Amino acid sequence: MADEERVVHTGSDEFERTQELALRPKNLKEFVGQRRVADQLDLLLSAARNRNTPADHVLLSGPPGLGKTTLAMIIAAEMNAPIRITSGPAIQHAGDLASILSSLVEGEILFLDEIHRMSRPAEELLYLAMEDFRVDVIVGKGAGATAIPLELPHFTLVGATTRAGLLPSPLRDRFGFTAQLDFYDDAELSVIVKRSAGLMNIEIDEKAVSELGARSRGTPRVANRLLRRVRDFAEVHSNGKVGISEAKSALEMYEVDAIGLDRLDRAVLDTIVKKFSGGPVGISTLAMAIGEEAETIESLAEPFLVRMGFISRSPRGRVATAAGYAHLGLQPPKSEANLSSNPSPNQLGIFDTPALDA
Repeated sequence: MADEERVVHTGSDEFERTQELALRPKNLKEFVGQRRVADQLDLLLSAARNRNTPADHVLLSGPPGLGKTTLAMIIAAEMNAPIRITSGPAIQHAGDLASILSSLVEGEILFLDEIHRMSRPAEELLYLAMEDFRVDVIVGKGAGATAIPLELPHFTLVGATTRAGLLPSPLRDRFGFTAQLDFYDDAELSVIVKRSAGLMNIEIDEKAVSELGARSRGTPRVANRLLRRVRDFAEVHSNGKVGISEAKSALEMYEVDAIGLDRLDRAVLDTIVKKFSGGPVGISTLAMAIGEEAETIESLAEPFLVRMGFISRSPRGRVATAAGYAHLGLQPPKSEANLSSNPSPNQLGIFDTPALDA
């Protein structure tokens, strides 16, 4: 199943980003959830405004769809500064970054999405720019090469990453503030759904709001996407008002269950439990059994299943947990002893070599 086909995937395309832009809060007071991060940012930005200086560089870390881009835009709005938006994959050469930095104005916000995917030469150029607000542009090659120092205006870099561990330590250390965004609880997601419904002129009752919040996988982007799909269903099959019956019927049509698992999630869990006796099973074998790419399972289905405690990862492969069995309405094995005394063909013995695809 392609990423775009999943109603609960956390990525977004160009059309969806345009729709999200209209729903995004414009300041920290409107921002729902992440109160600890919002309060820390408010303090940081208020102090910078009082000093009439650009704010410290900010690193926003967390899974996709939690509001990193929204917070970057809020930072620009709170500082009353323009914002320049680019991404790590778009900057493959140091010259690309130097061109962007040299065109910034005093106090401008540079938002660098997926900063962990930036090339190493660009990273090294960024070190000096963040700390001393200058870059050295190398002209020529070999013994005749010369470095031309280029002074930069004081700017604020806002970096966003889904994998902070991939950032080199020198780069992480140059950020004055690092915010770790967490998944939202159902109550916060319900507030987001209700706010978005008001902006989209959708008539929706409280039970439907709670239902959507509970099935949104802790992610505002998913909550807004589910709201749009439920709105479509209500407009086609009823009078446009979204009640609990319309919400449940729409989500059933899109194969999103009571806690947010979709067809791919259930296929992964069902295959581990029923075809491989609960595991362990290697990711390549699992992907072949389901008919999906291994990368698709690792990036789309596995993180949520692990977070819910339905599967676990081991050196020998993926293993279904007691919670995973319970979600499928099945009884887990009596004990680990039973599993080891009657190993399935997919389990390894004590002297076996682990599979390469685990």
